[in-house]
This record gives sequence, C-alpha cells and structure tokens, in this order.
Amino acid sequence: MTENQSSALEREARREVQAELRQELREESIVAGEKTLDAAVNTNDPEALYEELVRSIRKYHPSDDLSLIRRAFEIARDAHKDQKRKSGEPYIIHPVHVAIILANLELDKESIIAGILHDVVEDTAMTLEELQAIFGDEVALLVDGVTKLTQLSWSKDKMELQAENLRKMFLAMAKDIRVILIKLADRLHNMRTLEYMSGPKQNEKATETMDIYAPLADRLGISKIKIELDDLCLKYLEPLVYEELTENLNIRKEQREAFVETIVAEVKSHMDEAGIQAEVYGRVKHLFSIFRKMVNQGKTLDEIYDIFAIRILVDSVKDCYAALGIIHEMYKPIPGRFKDYIAMPKPNMYQSL
Repeated sequence: MTENQSSALEREARREVQAELRQELREESIVAGEKTLDAAVNTNDPEALYEELVRSIRKYHPSDDLSLIRRAFEIARDAHKDQKRKSGEPYIIHPVHVAIILANLELDKESIIAGILHDVVEDTAMTLEELQAIFGDEVALLVDGVTKLTQLSWSKDKMELQAENLRKMFLAMAKDIRVILIKLADRLHNMRTLEYMSGPKQNEKATETMDIYAPLADRLGISKIKIELDDLCLKYLEPLVYEELTENLNIRKEQREAFVETIVAEVKSHMDEAGIQAEVYGRVKHLFSIFRKMVNQGKTLDEIYDIFAIRILVDSVKDCYAALGIIHEMYKPIPGRFKDYIAMPKPNMYQSL
C-alpha cells in the first residue's frame, strides 16, 4: 500500500467516525443506575414542591443556610400570585420545577435562586434592579441572561437554516454558562407539560427544542437533559411512532431487564476474574435512539438488535483497553463497529472504547 493510499484510508476512517459522532452521543449516557433528571413530586402545592427542592439540594450541597433560596421562593410566589399555567396550576409551580432540575444537576445556590426567579423580570412588575439589590450582582446577571435568551425569536419556516446560528448566538450571549443550564432546565419542564398546549403549539415547541435546545445539551455534554428532550420531541413530532415504540418495549420489559441483568453479572464476573476493578451497568436504550436506528437502517423494531447497552467503568486507560480485550474474548466483535474515542475523543471530550 502506498503512502497516499494509507493517508486516504485514514482520512476516510476519520470521516466515518465524525459522521457517527452525533448519533453515538445519544447512546452514551449509561451511568450508574442511569440517573435521569427525575420529575419532582406531582403536586399543585407550592410549599410541598419547595420542600422537594430543599431535599434535592441537601443531597449534595454542604451549606445548611438556604435562607436566600427560601426568600427567592417567597418573592417569586408573591410576584406570580395572580398568574396560572395552561394546566391551571399556580405559575410558581414552573420555576420551582426548574430549580429542582438544576438541583438534580447539582448546581450552586446562585443558579437555583436564578432558576426560581427566571421569569420574574419578564412576566411581573419586579425589576432587575430590585432583584440585584436583594440577591446581588451574580444572581441578577443570571436572570438577565435568561431573560435576553427568552426574548430571541425566529421564524418557523427558516428554523433549520437558523438553528446552528441560534445555537452559536445562545452560547455567545450567555456570559455565564449557567445561563444556558437554566434555560435548558426551563425548556425541559415546559416540554414535560406540553400536553396542555394546542396541537400547533406543541409541534412548534417540539421542533424548536429538537433544532435548538437538544443540540445545545448535546454540545455541553448534558446527556440527562438531551435524552429526555429527544424522547419528548419524538412524543409530539411522531406520536404514532412514540406510542408504538413505548407499547412494544413495555410488552417484554421484564424479560429485557432480566436479560440485561444477566449480561451485567456475566461481564462483572469476568472483570473480577481478570483482577480489573470495574463497575458494570446496563439499560435498554432510549426511544429516540431506537427510532433513529430504525429510520437510518430502514428496519422495524423487531429487526433492531442493539437496543441494549452495557457500560464498564474502570480507573485507568490501561484497564479500559484490558476490559475491551476481555469483552472481545467473551463476544465476537462486529466488523466496522469498534471506535476508539480515547485516542480520538468526541466533540464534548467524552472518552471511551
């Protein structure tokens, strides 16, 4: 093989890897117990929801002083007191849910306060200067950033053309990356409650989310948000497909889960025998990932075999390659499917084999 031929093959291999990065990123959130951003308790009582927020914060935050968070809740509750959501719930329910999502991401108190107050300046008589006087410059900067992003608009007919520019604008406008995280949490809760909107509005918001917000979460490496946004978009953009996939996956759910547990135990046993300290987890892949495979491969659900995923977490690169060797001894590798993302990390710097 000539040097030119070798270089051409290498370039082609790199192109193939890059072409699949986006799709593969959707499948790489197999963490311990696959902890998604669980929805908070289902209640219309703001106080009960606030207590859920406090419990979420105390799971990770070292400070016992949550007085400013309480004050933010009371100010937002009073400011939004005459407002209702489309669901008929008190409006304060929404910002507290946003704050709970941020707490599940283990963000700092300033982000959580800003999450509670993120609609106050735009939707009530309270001013940014008043918030700044109470909570300081940092919180005011976050709230102002979210307000400015909320005011961005685009035409539906040019959404696809504008999407990349809008994502860049989002990142450029946000002087603090926490502004983007608050906006993503805001969109996630709005998508969770999209059922109360009209059909056209559901389609508009789901398309917007698929083109703008899910790719932003992807780019920032927040798979917990990206996966849920993907599945919620599928629910409203392809409702029949969503229902069919959900129904078919639930039919044999227990058998699938038992199968995954069996594989996890088998892999863990081989790792232990080889002296490799490893944590092994497994799950059924999420709906949007399966849907993309069906579309891209032109197959039905029954013809898609890789709807399960197993992750092995080890302490070093050396152990990572050693674990791969064990897996190849246990199972025959599929030609052309192995990718070395340690040597060639993904765009968000994720590394794995």
